[in-house]
Amino acid sequence: MGKTVGEMGVVTALVRSAFLVNAVYAESGREHGLTPQQGQLLCVLMPQPYGMGELGETLGLAKSSLTGLVDRTAQRGLVRREPDPRDRRAVRIGLTEEGAHLAEEFYAETCRRVETLPAGLAAADRARLAELLSRLVLDNQVPAVFMELDECRSVATGR
Repeated sequence: MGKTVGEMGVVTALVRSAFLVNAVYAESGREHGLTPQQGQLLCVLMPQPYGMGELGETLGLAKSSLTGLVDRTAQRGLVRREPDPRDRRAVRIGLTEEGAHLAEEFYAETCRRVETLPAGLAAADRARLAELLSRLVLDNQVPAVFMELDECRSVATGR
């Protein structure tokens, strides 16, 4: 049985969905003076500081690319390097006060925009979409590069 007009296969739908979300990320970033990569970095760091190795794995970046991203973001005063309490040779990357404030603004705006994407779906369809995407993310062990805001706050406060 063929597809009706407007239907697409799972590969096409997932790839085009990724482009859609990336476009929202880029638009939110532009409004806050961030590149999409800087926005991702700030969101990842919202709950806690990370070591460079952890950040590289989470963001999927090579060491040189990550170093450049951290350098540029630190020059803007949004992140800082701090000593790693477990390894004095290593550093951890954390948000500055300004970076934390900007991260929350960027995060809230990005969430607001992404939330509107499935606005044309019925509540049951939205819930089913969230369930299926959650399974896809968990099954593929996608790093927590973007969390629910309440999850992010509870990790940061230890509650």
